[in-house]
Amino acid sequence: MPLFFTKKEAFEWLKTGKKTIEIRKGKQRQGEFAVFQAGQNMLRLKIISRQTGMLTELVRSENYKLVIPSALTVDDALFYFRLIYGSYDGVFAAYTVALMKC
Repeated sequence: MPLFFTKKEAFEWLKTGKKTIEIRKGKQRQGEFAVFQAGQNMLRLKIISRQTGMLTELVRSENYKLVIPSALTVDDALFYFRLIYGSYDGVFAAYTVALMKC
């Protein structure tokens, strides 16, 4: 089960369902669920699907708001990642996640 440390802002987006696609640098991690942690807060989400590719292949006009809800354009979303990962130009993994129903 992948454990992803995340910023408080992204954690809230995931918790409220505004963000349903999580993108991380590197190869895909295995597991049916992902755990997100911001400080002491933890959230367990079901992984619905996975995709790998270059960042510009994963963040597209039809999904950028599900990746970075505060972005106004695809370029805004890509800029958000460049602030985190710098000039990294390798493979990224995208996880489509969903809140689990109790």
